[in-house]
Amino acid sequence: MKDLVCKICTIRLVEAAYARAPWFRLVRWPLRLGMLLLGRLYGADTGAYTVRSPACRGCPRLVKLELREKSALFRLLNSLVNPYFDRLLERLLTERERAEARSYAERAVRGETEDGGHDEKHL
Repeated sequence: MKDLVCKICTIRLVEAAYARAPWFRLVRWPLRLGMLLLGRLYGADTGAYTVRSPACRGCPRLVKLELREKSALFRLLNSLVNPYFDRLLERLLTERERAEARSYAERAVRGETEDGGHDEKHL
């Protein structure tokens, strides 16, 4: 088993971005779908990670971590798209929202979160 290491909770960031800018779904969903399809194609094994929080089960970050290991195509696409995606998220969110997502991720990887998960439509 591999330990899941997250520095920031992507799901928390995305939930906040959706609340502030509903159009953000139109940007993120095609990227997410492409990543999930590549994950299936490359046999991403998300069960290989130790997940200590129910909130982290099914997190797309698990697929991303697997693809970084298994797919040169994904690494290339991610290096081209991710900087722009991150900049967009940074513009949409406040520093407080980013800090809360970092804090949540730290607690989640230790299994200290109390919520049972996130809204499935955001994953």
